Amino acid sequence: MTILFVLLTFLVIMFITYYTRGGQAAAQRPLVFANAVAPHMVRDLGFEIPKGYCFHPGHTWVLDEGGQNARIGLDSFTANLVGKIDNLEVASLNRWVRQGQKIWSITRDGMTIDMVSPVEGVLVAVNPAIQTDPSLLTKDPYKDGWVCVIKSPDIATNTKNLLRDSFVGPWMQFTLRRLSAMLPQMAPAMAQDGGVPIAGVLTHVDSKVQRAMVKEFFLT
Repeated sequence: MTILFVLLTFLVIMFITYYTRGGQAAAQRPLVFANAVAPHMVRDLGFEIPKGYCFHPGHTWVLDEGGQNARIGLDSFTANLVGKIDNLEVASLNRWVRQGQKIWSITRDGMTIDMVSPVEGVLVAVNPAIQTDPSLLTKDPYKDGWVCVIKSPDIATNTKNLLRDSFVGPWMQFTLRRLSAMLPQMAPAMAQDGGVPIAGVLTHVDSKVQRAMVKEFFLT
């Protein structure tokens, strides 16, 4: 009986170890999400705004796709302010991020900008397309240029703290006014079509102004 008990105990330990390791390995594998659907764009105060998206004051957006899945990215203001992106570094998979906490960094000509998460949750997927082609971030920020997906169990509460619907246009307009105030010498050529800054404005100022703009608009 003693030998039989020892063998059974050994088998139970092996069973538990096998499935525990299997579960851990599965947790490390990135989830694959379908490509983003092209958003319906509405025009408000000269801005093209994706309907249904919510915006963080740090210029990141979130789209609630159901099932606690929150697809997030950067907005068109950021895309135009930076102009182009040389590199992107996203937080590691399965990491828990808080709303307003740094989740990725973008680099342009040696200048790095940290950007914050619009919602709280676990990072479960990163867009593979932008890892090979970071230019998608600025070419198509609301569709193919999405950055990652967060499993956000409290997304309904999180989005109440964000800008949405009729509040987005006035906020973007106010943001552009703040940018013009920071760069009065460039104000006449600041915007294209009245809605967004000309591409790469951030690279046309000295490092001190760059740091002030990053703090002002990206809250980092």
